[in-house]
Amino acid sequence: MKMKLLTLMVVSVLLVAAVHGQQTYLANKQLDCYNNYNSTDGYVCNGASPSCISYLTFRSISPLYNSPTSIAYLLDSTPSEIASANNVTDVAPIPADTLVLVPVNCSCSGNYSQHNASYTLKTASDTYFGVANNTYQGLTTCQSLMHQNPYGDRNLTVGLTMEVPVRCACPTAAQAAAGINYLLVYLVTWGDSTEAIAQRFGVDESTLLAANDLLSTDIIYPFTPLLVPLKTKPSPLQLQLPTSPPPSPSPPPPPPSGGSSNNKWVFIGVGIGAGCLLLLTALAVFLFLSKRRRRQLRQSPKPNLRPKSSGDYTPNSLLPTIASDDTTKSWSSSGLKIAVESLTPYKFQDLQRATQFFSESNRINGSSVFRATFDGDEAAVKVMTGDVALSGDEINILKRINHSNIIRLSGFCVHQGNTYLVYEFAPSGSLIDCLHKGAISPLSWKQRVQIASDVAGALNYLHNFTEPPLIHKNLNSSNILLDANLRAKVANFGLARAVELDNEDEDGEQGFQQTRHVVGTRGYMAPEYIENGVITPKLDVFAFGVVLLELLSGRRASGDEEHTLLYESISGVLEGDDVRDKIKEFMDPSLKSEYPLDLAFSMAQLAKSCVALQINSRPTMAQASGTLSKILSSTLDWDPSDAEDLRDSRSLNYGR
Repeated sequence: MKMKLLTLMVVSVLLVAAVHGQQTYLANKQLDCYNNYNSTDGYVCNGASPSCISYLTFRSISPLYNSPTSIAYLLDSTPSEIASANNVTDVAPIPADTLVLVPVNCSCSGNYSQHNASYTLKTASDTYFGVANNTYQGLTTCQSLMHQNPYGDRNLTVGLTMEVPVRCACPTAAQAAAGINYLLVYLVTWGDSTEAIAQRFGVDESTLLAANDLLSTDIIYPFTPLLVPLKTKPSPLQLQLPTSPPPSPSPPPPPPSGGSSNNKWVFIGVGIGAGCLLLLTALAVFLFLSKRRRRQLRQSPKPNLRPKSSGDYTPNSLLPTIASDDTTKSWSSSGLKIAVESLTPYKFQDLQRATQFFSESNRINGSSVFRATFDGDEAAVKVMTGDVALSGDEINILKRINHSNIIRLSGFCVHQGNTYLVYEFAPSGSLIDCLHKGAISPLSWKQRVQIASDVAGALNYLHNFTEPPLIHKNLNSSNILLDANLRAKVANFGLARAVELDNEDEDGEQGFQQTRHVVGTRGYMAPEYIENGVITPKLDVFAFGVVLLELLSGRRASGDEEHTLLYESISGVLEGDDVRDKIKEFMDPSLKSEYPLDLAFSMAQLAKSCVALQINSRPTMAQASGTLSKILSSTLDWDPSDAEDLRDSRSLNYGR
């Protein structure tokens, strides 16, 4: 009887281990560098053996890591083993963005299972975050790098060599008993689902879920590792198999209340616990369209912008045909055709009727945008006079992007030298109206944090998930619109610019763009842009920091006095003595102390880092978005009715 009971207990333990999995899925915690989670340090040592052969996946990068030899150098593997695993020669060039199998020796180091590599910093802009998520593509984390290296994150210099703990794992006893011999660290990408990944490698989805401690309804994120349990060695053919088709650009339906779901599409990873995860179209589509547009623009002559003598006219770079004033005009094919061919072409007479002949009563806040109604549906019509090429630039950018927190362009018209762009309508107006003009009742703390998170998600998308990356260049509270639910939508891309950020100069420094034509809004422009015309993504980060300060204080970016700027005041608030009192005084009086002081302090710290005068002292938008997502998650759990008196809060560890 005792023997039967003991056997039953052993079987039960094995079943529990198989069901609950051996490792915790990382999710998007690797974006939150300055907070530690158990899963960010690595996979725990619970394998049946203290060491084993494991497999990694790595996407080739041209020209740095596009051969077995160069990839082996980065990941401390063996070129011949990589070549054998991928059926190529040691020196064979591997096409860019190709998924490569990398065999490594995985062993326990303390409490975590890892493969040790090393990396020598190449540029002054290298950070723990960048090395983990860009160079190593998520095979390590900034948290584990900081724990394993003695250098502070502010003391990284060119030529410094850091130890890199690469994530890997060995099969548990339960997995080994089930015939699992290898664990593959697979890098999730666009369009992936656990069902598609399981099918690709010929494993049961429940086994894959268990290995990562996931449920069938859980979300997986791009650029994060997922353990795939395998009975046999992986083959390069499995990596070449297509995943599930890309999702629709429309928002996904909510998961069913019961049962399992196979619709586990990958969401952009900017909304950690924020409830605002966004579904994106496949990256391959963006790469294909952007490369084709660049190739066509290089090959095509400059469009002829000379207007016709009367009626509508069209530059040579727009649609093949468009009806206007009951006539049809011919439009030749070129780069901009790709951008606008899916837009609705409007007749000028239709725009006149929809806007009541562009009446002043329909003009929005004295701007060049008019409220319009088409068959009962509200829209906004932006009038752009003069150079059609400028409106073409904005069309070209907006048709490349698809994000719920970026205003949607739906149609256009070209008439007598003017371009009319038709956008979705934001009924709650702009953020500046809500904060400074009393357009609606004062925004609550939760509404402000949600707006900040929405804007951060939109900018992170522009910087990191478009090809090439986009910089807005004119972010301010006037260009942040609010829908009926007070969710933010970034608008006005007239100054936006695409930049190539991966090019380097002779000294190895990351390339940037410069302009002599410095334009923008006072109080939001970064000092390096004003002084030298330098254009980098940190330009948007600076402006975003100013928007955060507006949300916190309710004050204008240009300051309360003629020569003061809002961003100049935050250092004095967060430094020195009596910080608690100073931050209360800084906060918007309309909040009436109905906010959690700890979270307000965290948001103010983030704003301060965003408006740092030195570029390298500012966070990236991915980092800022990750921090805001955590603040939003805590805010959503905060109940104003249960809030303690702000004077009794003891969790703020700063001056009194």
